[in-house]
Amino acid sequence: MKTTIGLTTRIVIFGRKGKKEVVARVDTGATKSSIDSALAKELDLGPEFKHAKVKSAHGVRYRPVVTAEILIAGQAIESEFTLAEREHMKYQVLIGQNILKKGFLIDPSKG
Repeated sequence: MKTTIGLTTRIVIFGRKGKKEVVARVDTGATKSSIDSALAKELDLGPEFKHAKVKSAHGVRYRPVVTAEILIAGQAIESEFTLAEREHMKYQVLIGQNILKKGFLIDPSKG
């Protein structure tokens, strides 16, 4: 059964230095999920184990990738996140297709 989430959703990120609850932005156009570099450092996520090619309006970039465990809509999921400078953005975490494919539907009227 699929779980319905909104365009934003509360998640908990688990790292070696504890956990943190944040509101994440759901982005169906993003192939991979992304996390703010400073938040990843604060939680001691890592190590970076590869680089991923990321295409955006700003062109093509290669970003470091880490694995993290999150709790989203009551489900614990371990997935890959690219590291990005997101401190100037409203959301520190972006949930992309790599997580959404694990059984989530998006309802824009929700949350």
